[in-house]
Amino acid sequence: MSAWLIDMDGVLVHEGIALDGAKEFLNRLEERDIPHLILTNNSIFTPRDLSARLATSGLQVPPERIWTSALATAKFLANQTDNRRAFVVGEAGLTTALYEEGFVMTSVDPEFVVLGETRTYSFEMITTAIRLIQRGVRFIATNPDPTGPSADGDLPATGAVAAMIEKATGRSAFFVGKPNPIMLRNGLNKIGAHSEETSIVGDRMDTDIQAGVETGLCTHLVLTGSTKREDIIKFPYRPNHVHASIKDVIDYI
Repeated sequence: MSAWLIDMDGVLVHEGIALDGAKEFLNRLEERDIPHLILTNNSIFTPRDLSARLATSGLQVPPERIWTSALATAKFLANQTDNRRAFVVGEAGLTTALYEEGFVMTSVDPEFVVLGETRTYSFEMITTAIRLIQRGVRFIATNPDPTGPSADGDLPATGAVAAMIEKATGRSAFFVGKPNPIMLRNGLNKIGAHSEETSIVGDRMDTDIQAGVETGLCTHLVLTGSTKREDIIKFPYRPNHVHASIKDVIDYI
């Protein structure tokens, strides 16, 4: 394949530790000058933040090689409207991405309520979001992941909070991040790649692999993250390849 999209958590790193073969995989891509992009549905951090976090794991990835659901959401919304006003529930990764696309973040006459991942969800902000959506403001969320990992177990993530708002408003969120093909197509455009010549490596059947299937990519599932081999049969689609870890994907480059 002439280009690669690579999920981050569960593929390259787990709890801040580089997984077996991750460094060698990235080095091979760089050595052969193969276009590639690191993807993450995590909207908390900016690409610069994530680059620094990967560096502490021993993985050298420049910020421009990182594509987040926050960046994809900001780009999507910028193409949707000239009235760039949004009420945002999220962290610096999301607010920075929206700011760089010219958005004003406000609760006064916003066109969008934008929900991202954060560790500091407040009752007040969620209440404001609900009331705005009830008044007709469009509801956008960065990604549908119900939980995120931590050293002590799962944490509620964007999808779980979105479900609460959906229940209160009767309005469904539009999720921009994986498995929505929008995130992958934007990533492909960023590196000048075509879907039929690109592979994706991920650890989740319900986001990475589904997005790859819907975008027409060659899909590689690694078993170092959320999906176990016995889980694959639960889904109506299949990855093209299944590997113990990203170390086993190196020979496909």
